[in-house]
Amino acid sequence: MGPDKKKIEALEKKMTDIGIKKTDIQEKFIKSSGRGGQKVNKTSSAVFLRHGKTGLSIKVGKHRSQHLNRFLAWRGLVEKIEAFGTGNMDKETEKLARLRKQKQHRKRKTKKKLEETSAKRPQADRA
Repeated sequence: MGPDKKKIEALEKKMTDIGIKKTDIQEKFIKSSGRGGQKVNKTSSAVFLRHGKTGLSIKVGKHRSQHLNRFLAWRGLVEKIEAFGTGNMDKETEKLARLRKQKQHRKRKTKKKLEETSAKRPQADRA
């Protein structure tokens, strides 16, 4: 089970539109980790891709199927390269930035609360 021919053709068309050549990309098949049992531990079903010109890389080992992981890796790398070329962040980087911002906001809020409560307490309690 893997992606349709239509999806593969659409991905190849997108690669040619952006200007990505398959020769620029280094592809390795490695053993994945996580769920999947003995099959995952024995077979090299995870795919690692690195684009030579930009230095961007991606590793996909979500599924037990090498064919499906390969397609997902290629699609992810193309999206990363496209985002890198346009200057926009990809979805994953955007999500991480949003989480980082939320954490900073919570940290500031907690710090402010602690300062307020310590300022309200009398001097005798602080020691």
